[in-house]
Amino acid sequence: ETIIIKKKKKTGKQRMNSLSSCSFSKTLTSLSLLFFLFCITSAAAFNLTTTTFGEGYSPLFSDFNIIRSADDKNVSLLLNRYSGSGFISSDYYNYGLFSANIKLPSNYSAGIVVALYASNGDIFEKNHDELDFEFLGNIHGKPWRFQTNMYGNGSVTRGREERYHLWFDPSKEFHRYTILWTSQRIIFYVDEVPIREVVRNQEMGGDYPSKPMSLYATIWDASNWATAGGKYKVDYKYEPFVTEYKDLVLDGCTIDPIQQVPAANCDEKTAELEAADYAAITPERRKAMKWFREKYMYYSHCYDTLRYPVPQPECVSVNVPSEQELFKDSGRLKESMKLKFGRRPRSHRRGGRGKARRSSRVPAGSNHQAAM
Repeated sequence: ETIIIKKKKKTGKQRMNSLSSCSFSKTLTSLSLLFFLFCITSAAAFNLTTTTFGEGYSPLFSDFNIIRSADDKNVSLLLNRYSGSGFISSDYYNYGLFSANIKLPSNYSAGIVVALYASNGDIFEKNHDELDFEFLGNIHGKPWRFQTNMYGNGSVTRGREERYHLWFDPSKEFHRYTILWTSQRIIFYVDEVPIREVVRNQEMGGDYPSKPMSLYATIWDASNWATAGGKYKVDYKYEPFVTEYKDLVLDGCTIDPIQQVPAANCDEKTAELEAADYAAITPERRKAMKWFREKYMYYSHCYDTLRYPVPQPECVSVNVPSEQELFKDSGRLKESMKLKFGRRPRSHRRGGRGKARRSSRVPAGSNHQAAM
């Protein structure tokens, strides 16, 4: 049985009052920024139809580490000393919206990667497409970080990573993470806040994902790169590490990935997807996205001129002067900006930890080694 996730519907007047109370200013404090993001999510919550695990998914690996609730609406993925675990959607989709409410492992999480991603690598091994959320664990007292990425037609040597912090603790409660993928744009959402948009243009060619993909969810041991470039490993005295999922959403046109024969009424489903509220970034959401990226993004491939002297095609529409000035030519946040946003430079931290030099350049074709 499917259910609809939606908050109590507001009248037009109530919606306008709610949005007007979220007046936007360039001098937002951290508290007012959080209030603004709260207003965006409460005034414009998405209507999403969920599915049970059995209706839409199957185990990917280590089903002994997959725990399903009695009503089959919630599922937990475990990592222990024996294995990680994962699940996959039962169908492939030719464009769609993929979403889940997720709560990440708490306590010590160094070396752990939790991923929610769309891919077709099992079918198109040499020219696969992929859209990623990857959450990177950390040591005690340090927050989870996450990154988004996009590959098209096997373009793994042209990684398109962006890395961020969050404005909340993702291990304390559930938050919704969403990937919208249409023929013209890709939008990554955290709750109802858009954090990244990729707009298709002719110059991207095959780098824009366009082949049918499945949705994957995994947890695994990435001790060799996930935390401080591999300095901190998974500590199994804290096992099991549990990631919880609920309110799973698969919305799009199902398709045979080999013959690429779509299901009936595919055109209608695609039109519904592209006309949905979440398929366009409203002015209010764009303001929230701007402030999220200026406050919480700490690396972007679009600003990494050491790695890409000629920006990749989608960066032309992404680069924002007020955002770009925050970053060095390595694509990393300037030290002065870390101070401005309350992030102390590594050299100022107690005990001198972090004084060792870090590479300022992300190795081409690897989104792993430089995830710090």
